[in-house]
Amino acid sequence: MVGYDPGVQGAPLSPKEAAFAGSAAGMVTRALISPFDVIKIRFQLQIERVSSKTPQGKYYGIFQATRCIHLEEGLSAFWKGHIPAQLLSICYGAVQFASFEFLTELVHQKMLYDSQTAGVHFVCGGLAACSATVVCQPLDTLRTRFAAQGEPKVYRNLRHAVSTMWRSEGTLTFYRGLSPTLMAVFPYAGLQFFFYNIFKKLLAPQPEAGNSGGNLKSLVCGSGAGMISKTITYPFDLFKKRLQVGGFEAARAHFGQVRSYRGLLDCMVQIAKEEGFRGFFKGLSPSLVKAALSTGFTFFWYEFFVNAMHNFKEKRGTNVIAKDFNRR
Repeated sequence: MVGYDPGVQGAPLSPKEAAFAGSAAGMVTRALISPFDVIKIRFQLQIERVSSKTPQGKYYGIFQATRCIHLEEGLSAFWKGHIPAQLLSICYGAVQFASFEFLTELVHQKMLYDSQTAGVHFVCGGLAACSATVVCQPLDTLRTRFAAQGEPKVYRNLRHAVSTMWRSEGTLTFYRGLSPTLMAVFPYAGLQFFFYNIFKKLLAPQPEAGNSGGNLKSLVCGSGAGMISKTITYPFDLFKKRLQVGGFEAARAHFGQVRSYRGLLDCMVQIAKEEGFRGFFKGLSPSLVKAALSTGFTFFWYEFFVNAMHNFKEKRGTNVIAKDFNRR
């Protein structure tokens, strides 16, 4: 089970072990879901309506966008910005899960609440995600810039992107969109852990002690939790993406219309006026697919690696005991 569980036999998960499992889960998951992320970002940044019935912009459907990107930019385009994205996933996964395990253990030790309740997981999950977001926001901005640029490329590589943005836009540009990100990430991550906790208990009311459950149930529960939480908090993700490409308008001119926003409130007002209520949910379809796969695989691989470390420690402990017994 994710989070500190006093009922599990053996030593609790250390922060280093949680960070390792979280970073490994993030790395594997990112490689698998990158194409959906690129399509989602392209949809989010398009001003024109995304609709296959009345196509107005460059992209108007998942399959059409996939074909268009593949024909114009090649297969590698679906992994644009993959290096900063991988760094983001590894860093984010490490900080988030290490913080979550620490916070749930703190709740158990210092408070009267049960560390395995859904409510505690909601609060601890939200706080852990906020910590990870503040640490990793520059990498997220770089990832968005790489995924958003077409051909010819504005940024040749990660080093060129960092130096160019630093010189032309200043240090704060790496934290563009941080406000809507924090507003969205607390409920989003909190709801992920909340629903994952509920679904795991519904599917496995009495899990075996010491079994972290890195199996199909983790994948199914994580996918369901990801889709529900993403739908509820999606508009804030769209605001973040629009703000992150501020000052990057020239590179996006051939994709269609571009807009500049003075801040979060101005971004919300302009989208509401020009694109209507549906504008807040542009790219939701690929985002839900991505959220289901991303959250499902993240929890699946996290529990898989935690379980592997637990079994390794258990086996090593058994071998040590056997050696001591033989010596005697």
